[in-house]
Amino acid sequence: MVAFFDMVGGRYAPTEIAASPWAPNQVSGTAVSGLLAREAETHSPGGAFLPGRFTVDLFRPVLAEPIELRSEVVRDGRRVRVVDVSAVQQDQVRVRATLMYLAAGEPAPGEVWQPVRQLPVPEPSAEWHPLRFKSGALDWTGDFLTGQNSERKCMWHDMAPLVEGEPNSPFQLAAYVADTTNMVCNWGTAGIGYINCDVTLALSRLPAGPEVGLQAQDQVTGDGVAIATATLYDRTGPLGVSVATTISNVRRAVDPAAFAAEAFSAPHPQ
Repeated sequence: MVAFFDMVGGRYAPTEIAASPWAPNQVSGTAVSGLLAREAETHSPGGAFLPGRFTVDLFRPVLAEPIELRSEVVRDGRRVRVVDVSAVQQDQVRVRATLMYLAAGEPAPGEVWQPVRQLPVPEPSAEWHPLRFKSGALDWTGDFLTGQNSERKCMWHDMAPLVEGEPNSPFQLAAYVADTTNMVCNWGTAGIGYINCDVTLALSRLPAGPEVGLQAQDQVTGDGVAIATATLYDRTGPLGVSVATTISNVRRAVDPAAFAAEAFSAPHPQ
């Protein structure tokens, strides 16, 4: 069974499918985000609490070598619990995350403005597709060469197991997908020329089922910094939003077609 990480001596050893599209000796932000979410979930308060906001700071590259995770509860209240998580390699904190659990409850009364959303979903398939994408009015496809344009992008994820021998939780899936905000929002005619500094996921509910979509909503650029915003959704509707702060990385721009070729080479996880 293919997975992003194997457990080795209490640490997480990345496999080949965890490789970053930016550098093969580094771990992708998607895999790191999912792994930090998994660790944060070990401090879940349970009951009627929702992982409402998850922020990952990507200030050092995570290397393709075993990762140590450290975590603690820094606030435990009646309606809020806050968990801090760090990924450590070579005695350095490489990436850190904060998860805020919120007590769920009844929606507030009254009517408020809602945007008109068009959230496309692909037809169900008997074959496993870890990653499909849609550019503008084109159909869903695995041919990422059709995405070298300035059209609005959507992606549809059916994630491989994060850790060998374990099923993915709904929150792990959402955290993994949120890190592809850069890809759907900053992919243009010359590939992806920005790299994540962080990503924040805000959820109003968890995904229902193993598939999650991500649709580009906004991109604001200036002085080599781009702010990317996307909507997460499943087959029943929207889940929340993700926001990524990204910086120009023109000399090492990513070719999404090459990245997708690696993703589609993985065997079915079942």
